[in-house]
Amino acid sequence: MARMSVDDAVPTTLADSLYSEIDRAEWSRLSAGIAQPLTETEIVQLRGIGDRLDMAEVAQVYVPLSRLLSLYAEATKRLGAETSEFLGESDGTTPFIVGVAGSVAVGKSTIARLLRELMSRWPGTPRVELVTTDGFLYPNAELERRGLMDRKGFPESYDRRALVEFLTEVKSGAPEARAPFYSHIRYDIVPDAHVTVRRPDVVIVEGLNVLQPPPAPNDVAVSDLFDFSIYVDAESEQITQWYVDRFLALRHAAFSNPSSFFNVFADLTDDEAVQKALGFWNEINLPNLEANVLPTKHRAKLILEKGADHKVERVLLRKL
Repeated sequence: MARMSVDDAVPTTLADSLYSEIDRAEWSRLSAGIAQPLTETEIVQLRGIGDRLDMAEVAQVYVPLSRLLSLYAEATKRLGAETSEFLGESDGTTPFIVGVAGSVAVGKSTIARLLRELMSRWPGTPRVELVTTDGFLYPNAELERRGLMDRKGFPESYDRRALVEFLTEVKSGAPEARAPFYSHIRYDIVPDAHVTVRRPDVVIVEGLNVLQPPPAPNDVAVSDLFDFSIYVDAESEQITQWYVDRFLALRHAAFSNPSSFFNVFADLTDDEAVQKALGFWNEINLPNLEANVLPTKHRAKLILEKGADHKVERVLLRKL
């Protein structure tokens, strides 16, 4: 079955011509001579529910990707230092920002966590921080006030201005920038809790809508503040199955916590859980994917295309 296409404004064949296509075998050869920096235990700890990340996938796909990102970060830092020297200014090098986008349940959170660990093992990028855009969702009370609780995850459910201001602080070299903290157990922002970023070498920003264009011509897009961006892609039918599988697994994990917002689903039968998951997917997540997330795919510098087994089959790298 054909992979979902982006909107008609960007024909798929034209968009694909912007990229160098690298199949799995060719990409995995880039890992030759590079030692595996993570243990099997570390990989298991990084793996999200439903993911099938293993030693081979890390070594063949994500180690080369982390090295590529590290090279980009080092080159950007050198360019910044040389530009400052040319202008007769003090070195104003700021963190290298990587955006990671993709559908719910496609595995982008695991990839972001993995890249944080891998990039920190390269000499040029030892300090790497991860920020998720969940922290920039409006609190549930505000979503209720705006009538948006059923559209949580859609662009309008985020405080986009606050996210842009946070990234502007990071990119301007502020000594410290603070992002709100989101609890997946509470399914809400935690008041007075923050994620603090103190001028690391790299900041990875993971979220559904991070590659969206600005809402108005004179606005700043979140992606305008990225130095590199990644889109994690798969066929919609595969993502649907991964979403259902994850929902079923969560009944015995996070949903079983009495404090969990989703505790009401912990005692569902398998059939009831499948129907509930498909309802959430078809009514919320799939429409958001089709209308808002997928059309941003070709704004990424690199696309990871996954197969049904969650393994990356092809890498598309935007031509310089």
